[in-house]
Amino acid sequence: TQAAEVRESISLTGQFAAVDEVLTGRENLVLVARLRHLKEPGAIADDLLRRFSLAEAGTRRVATYSGGMRRRLDIAMSLIGNPQVIFLDEPTTGLDPEARIEVWQAVKELAKGGTTVLLTTQYLDEAEHLADRLAILHEGRIIVNGTLDELKQLLPPAKIEYVEKQPSLEDVFLTLVGAKTDKEQR
Repeated sequence: TQAAEVRESISLTGQFAAVDEVLTGRENLVLVARLRHLKEPGAIADDLLRRFSLAEAGTRRVATYSGGMRRRLDIAMSLIGNPQVIFLDEPTTGLDPEARIEVWQAVKELAKGGTTVLLTTQYLDEAEHLADRLAILHEGRIIVNGTLDELKQLLPPAKIEYVEKQPSLEDVFLTLVGAKTDKEQR
């Protein structure tokens, strides 16, 4: 019954970054702020560029951005107007491990700031890492939902086994490029 209010309180970031590559990052943000008829679109753009660690790249054309930078810009664009709820549809699909961690950090900051984030992902480690509550869909239906601990209780008790853990290929990649892993950033 209050469709306009609902549209104002939600935002969507699709599976693929919906940014204009001809424009700069700042111009993309200013454009969306103007389309939403907000006051001071330049100030809004500058604030979001800072929040998403894109201030230095803000004057560059988006075509020069990495995949992670494009996704962060896309998420930033979705936050214009301060929606209470944001839907993120597979935000890390196709990203390299470093960019994936950048997007994870952005999602964590949104949630910490009070935004409700509804995340769809096929990466179960991502859901396990980011979600407070999980819903598992199968054949288009939610078959179970709850916290991670609640879902784990659906399984038999764990057996204790000792396994030598070798570094993963992601660990090797992140070490070689000098990036901090998500665990190191906590």
